[in-house]
Amino acid sequence: MEQLNKKGIKAAAVFSGVSRRETDITLDNCIYSNFRFIYVSPERLKTTLFKERARQMNISLLAVDEAHCISQWGYDFRPPYLEIADFKRSLQIKKIIALTATATKEVKADIISRLGMRDARVFQKSFARANLSYSTFRLENKEQKLLDILKNVPGTSVVYVRTRKQTKTTADFLRRQQISADFYHAGLNGRERSEKQDAWINNRIRVMVATNAFGMGIDKPDVRTVIHLDLPDSLEAYYQEAGRAGRDERKAYAVALFHQQDIDSLKERTEKKTVSPDQLKQTYQALANYYQLAIGSNTFSSLPFQYDQFVRTYNLPILETYTALKKLENEGLIQLNEGFFDLSKLIFTLDRHETYKFQIANPKLDSLIKTLLRLYGGELFNTYLKIKEKEIASLLKTNEDQVKQWLQYLSDQEVINYEPNADCPTITFLTERLDSENLPIDSEQIKRRGRLAIEKVEAVINYMQSGDCRTQIFQRYFDEETSLTCGICDNDLNKKKEMASKEIPVDQVESALDAPRSITDLRALLSEYTEAQIIAALRILMEDGKVVENRGKFLLQVSGIRNGDF
Repeated sequence: MEQLNKKGIKAAAVFSGVSRRETDITLDNCIYSNFRFIYVSPERLKTTLFKERARQMNISLLAVDEAHCISQWGYDFRPPYLEIADFKRSLQIKKIIALTATATKEVKADIISRLGMRDARVFQKSFARANLSYSTFRLENKEQKLLDILKNVPGTSVVYVRTRKQTKTTADFLRRQQISADFYHAGLNGRERSEKQDAWINNRIRVMVATNAFGMGIDKPDVRTVIHLDLPDSLEAYYQEAGRAGRDERKAYAVALFHQQDIDSLKERTEKKTVSPDQLKQTYQALANYYQLAIGSNTFSSLPFQYDQFVRTYNLPILETYTALKKLENEGLIQLNEGFFDLSKLIFTLDRHETYKFQIANPKLDSLIKTLLRLYGGELFNTYLKIKEKEIASLLKTNEDQVKQWLQYLSDQEVINYEPNADCPTITFLTERLDSENLPIDSEQIKRRGRLAIEKVEAVINYMQSGDCRTQIFQRYFDEETSLTCGICDNDLNKKKEMASKEIPVDQVESALDAPRSITDLRALLSEYTEAQIIAALRILMEDGKVVENRGKFLLQVSGIRNGDF
């Protein structure tokens, strides 16, 4: 949405945490103003308010992003997506487009069927990327290999880890090695997340160590390496995260580092993610008790949520309860927003003339109002805009707290409607509070999803340990037929070198370098080989980082980097 607005294309969004008043204004703008796009969640389509207002809009196209979520075979199935087809039919929308970066044959067929797409045309770009080299390394010292890669491949990098604690410890480790790094996860407050992301995008920070909360919606083309220190839950997730490298079409690397314990932990985690319907009911009832909600109340209410306090209050198991909450979210009953943050927003409730009269009557607030209009323009009279109190305070030569007090005063006087940022985790009830014994959950589907999760983990483990072309593994997984190998992944490079070694004396040259030697020295020692063969062997050894040249002589390095990629 923000990217479209920057390009002068009017776009709006309605999401959880937005007030009723702001929702009204946004929907009115889409009906009566020149807005071209409105972004909403699938859950929002079910509400009476949105459906009634949508009928007044001139909807020319319904676009479904992350469309794999509509399929029970997709890796991120979300039942609310199933409501999209009903919305399309009720408003008689003629044109629809479904978008996803990761869809198998079953998922594509499911998307077409569930969205009621007649005579659908499927456009699919190849899953092969000529500039992206995939590699996996099975080793114990992942930190040293991480350093080797970052030292040998210059440029921006993302390092993915599983836990929030790991993001900080890994970033600290890199900084101690004189590598510019920072960490990112959903539990940081909003200002920290925004500042860290901005620093990385603008190359003030080279390496971002992050959980999978980082990367969605970020358009940075010059990422040279994406490195996974922990195994992902599915090939779909890995393909998307790894694919953030090299979007500028220049050479880039996607690397996964793992050891046997990682494989065992991944299997164990996946098994623990299977929760029973009884666990879901127990967790839902605990939420209702936690907020003291009556049956039938609180549709689309966003409430502050402290997970640690919640599990302590009801003596619930930490991991299993979190899994149950995610399942309730997948079932469309709640929405978790870990570390929810958005910038503060405001809109003028008085028109220009009345605002000017207020400025005359309240000269102490005149500078504040002028600053608001200078920074954000007259659009403040038409729609909510995001504001930065820090920026306003800087221009007024005061502090943020003072600005917030002034804005709250203007809001109390009904000059503006000011919504300060909510910088805490929240949980949103997407339906009215239900009787926990009669939750609309599909027990058989929950079991199927458990089996599918195990299959997807097995595909990840196979990818990590396979000797096949890694690009071909992705292509086969996503049902793209091809007989061509990529030629640049670790396995393909190994095969090339294995074939070359039959004619090129790599091992013999390496053995001969027990002391620094020139080409002339090597020719004398290895007289059965031509100079061209010896030079070819030296090139391979130098690409592998095993040999270096110094003043016309070649010598072995102590430690090398496999395949010459890093």
